[in-house]
Amino acid sequence: MAQSQATTTEEWKPKYGPWLGAIPTIFAAFMFVLDETVANVALPHMAGTFSISRDESMWILTFYLVASGVIIPMVDWFCKIMGRKAFFMFSLALFTISSVVCGLSSSFGMMICARIFQGIGGGGLLPIAQAILLENFPPRERGKAMAVFGLVIVVAPIIGPVIGGWITENWSWPWIFFINLPIGILALFVSQKFIEDPPYAKKQKDIEFDAVGFSFLALWMITMQIVLDKGNNNDWFNCAWILQLTIVSALSFLAFIVSQMIIKKPLVDLSIFADKNYAICTTIRFMISAILLASLAILPQFLQSLLGYDAFKSGLTLMPRGLAGIVTMALLSKLSTRVDGRILTGFGLLVIGIAGLILGNLNLEISAMNVVIPNLVFGFGMGFAMVPLISLSVVTLKNSQMTNASGVQSMLANVGGAIGTSVCATLISRYSQMHQNMMVGNLSPLNPVFQTKLTAMKSAFMQYTSSGVATHMAQYSLYGELVKQSTLWGFIETFRIVGVAAIVLIPFLIFIKKIDLKKHD
Repeated sequence: MAQSQATTTEEWKPKYGPWLGAIPTIFAAFMFVLDETVANVALPHMAGTFSISRDESMWILTFYLVASGVIIPMVDWFCKIMGRKAFFMFSLALFTISSVVCGLSSSFGMMICARIFQGIGGGGLLPIAQAILLENFPPRERGKAMAVFGLVIVVAPIIGPVIGGWITENWSWPWIFFINLPIGILALFVSQKFIEDPPYAKKQKDIEFDAVGFSFLALWMITMQIVLDKGNNNDWFNCAWILQLTIVSALSFLAFIVSQMIIKKPLVDLSIFADKNYAICTTIRFMISAILLASLAILPQFLQSLLGYDAFKSGLTLMPRGLAGIVTMALLSKLSTRVDGRILTGFGLLVIGIAGLILGNLNLEISAMNVVIPNLVFGFGMGFAMVPLISLSVVTLKNSQMTNASGVQSMLANVGGAIGTSVCATLISRYSQMHQNMMVGNLSPLNPVFQTKLTAMKSAFMQYTSSGVATHMAQYSLYGELVKQSTLWGFIETFRIVGVAAIVLIPFLIFIKKIDLKKHD
C-alpha cells in the first residue's frame, strides 16, 4: 500500500499543464533576484535622503540578504506548516507590501525594517519557483524548464543595476520598489488560479519547530554576512571584532550542521547530500555563483573608478551579458535533450574562463566595445554552465524532495555569491597594494625617465603658480598616476583569477554520474 501511494505521489501531474502553474512563480522569483542588485546603484541617493554615510547605506543590502538567507533553507518547513501554495502566496504578498513600504520609507530605520520583511517574503520565492518547475516537467523535459529558470538566476542580477540606474536617474529611487506592486498583484492573481499543491506539498500535521536549528542558522547567516561585508574595510583578521565574529560564525555553522543531523525532525533535511549528483552539482553551483556575482560586482567598480563611467553607463555595459544569456536559454531548450548536461556545463565553464582571461587584458585606453565583447562571451558561458547543472543535480531525487533541495541549493548559491564578492574585493585591494609597492621605486630622482616627466609637468604647472608649488603638483600628479596603474593591475589580476577558477572546475564534472533521462521519465 505504501509503495502504491509513493508511486501515485511521484506520478502526480499539474491539472492546468506545466507552464501555467510555473509562470507566476518565475515572475515572483525574478522580482526577488532583481531586488538583490537593483538597489545597488541607488545607494548614494538613499544615503542622501536619509542623511547617512555610504557605509551605513550598505546595511540596506545586507539586511535584505540576511533575512532572505535565513528563510531560504526553511522553505520546506514552512510549506509543511502552511501548504506550499499558501506559503508561496503569503511570501509574495509580504514581499510586495514590503516593497511599497521601502519606497515610502521616511527614515533609515523604517527602510531597514521594510527591507528585512522584504527579504523574509522574498526568501520563499526562488526555491519554490525552482521546485515547481522541476516537478511540473518530466526529467527529460526539465532542460526546457531550467532554461526559463535561467532567466531568473543569470539575467535578473545583470539587468538589475541597469534598471535601477535608469529609474533612479529619470524618476527617483523609491520607484525601484514601487514597480514591484503591479507585478506582485498580477502574480498573486495568477498563482491563486493556476498553482496547485501536489500530495506531498500540502499542509501537514504534527510539524515541530526546530528552535535550536533556527537559532544556529540565524546566528551563522547574520555573523557571516557582517564579516563578508565589513572584513575587507577593516583588514580582516587583524581586526579583533572581525576575528571574533568569524569564530562565532564558524562555530554556529558547525553547530547548525550537527543539530540538523541528530535531531529527529530537523529544520532542514540534509540527507539530500547523500545523493552524489546533488552534492557535487550543488558544490559546483556554489562556485559558479561566486564567479557570477563577483564579476558583476567588480566590473562596474573598474568602469566607474578608473574609466569615469556613471552608474547607468556602467550598467549598460553589462547588458550584453544578459542578452547573451537569453540567447543561450533558447539554445539550451533544444540542446538539453540531445547533449549530455556535463558536456554543456563544461563548455560553459570553459567559455567563462576565456571571458575572464579576456577581461584580464584591459587597460585605461579601452573603448566600450572592449568591455561589451567579453561580457557577451561571459553571458553565453554562464547560461551553459548554470542551467544544465541544476537539472543534473536533482534528476535522481524524488519530487517530494524538490522543495527542500531547491531551498538548500539556493541558500548555498547566495552564500557563494557573497563569499565570491568579498574575496574579489580583497584580491583587488591586496594586488593593488602589491603592484604599488613594486612600482613606487620608479618614482626616484635616480630614474631619468621619472626626472624627465617630472620636469615637463613642473614646467607646465609653473605657468599658473610658483616653482615650489609646481614641483609638489607634478609629484602629486605622477603619484596619482602610479596609484591608478596599480589599481588597474589589481583588477587585471582578479579578472584572471576568476577566469582560471572557472576552468579549474571543469575536471570535477567527471564525478557527476551520467543519467539516462528516458529511464526517469
